[in-house]
Amino acid sequence: MFFYKLQLIPAIWLQITSVAVWLFLVIATAWGVHRFTKADPEVVRKIVHIGTGNVILLAWWFDIPAIVGITASIVASVVTLLSYRFPILPGINSVGRRSFGTFFYSVSIGILVAWFWYVQQPYYAVIGILVMAWGDGLAALIGQRFGKHKYTVFGGQKSWEGSLTMAAVSYLITSLILFSVQGDRPASWIISFVVALVATGLETFSFLGIDNLTVPLGSATLAFVLSWLLIER
Repeated sequence: MFFYKLQLIPAIWLQITSVAVWLFLVIATAWGVHRFTKADPEVVRKIVHIGTGNVILLAWWFDIPAIVGITASIVASVVTLLSYRFPILPGINSVGRRSFGTFFYSVSIGILVAWFWYVQQPYYAVIGILVMAWGDGLAALIGQRFGKHKYTVFGGQKSWEGSLTMAAVSYLITSLILFSVQGDRPASWIISFVVALVATGLETFSFLGIDNLTVPLGSATLAFVLSWLLIER
């Protein structure tokens, strides 16, 4: 009877529910870590950063309509803009410097979903968002914990350990996704390498959190263009 009732529910609501449940688990995990551990606030932020980015995978796997992702992006963008004036998301936006990173993150998701769902190649949007979510997220954590070799770009301090993490994770994510949709092609590994280098370069320019926009858009666009030039043309 239970499964029969499930079949009566429109697929779109099951898809949206799955995303909502995932986001709830991400927020609950972040809250739990903040409430019951002595973890650095940056760890809590990156749990949300990485966990939220993985929603793009659910959208791809469940073939969630673009309008859902675009609407969610608009709502999230408005909420994050308001949070810069009102204490709506103090734990997420408190990075110790002026930053619009959370807003740019929301905007980038909407742009990539609108673009690549329209051309029926959503995996490029997945590349862009996951490179930002996992690459930037782990780079920040590794850099903060193990970054002993520092360098400065336009007043922002980075570490070679964090940048190498960004490059390695970006390469791994891009290559795995391209392999899953294009097969084991030499061009895919070349594309992944170029995307990793460019994403790492873009991540070093994080003034006002602009890397949360340039990294996902740059990574997705580069993967798309190079794939067209080297494979699909």
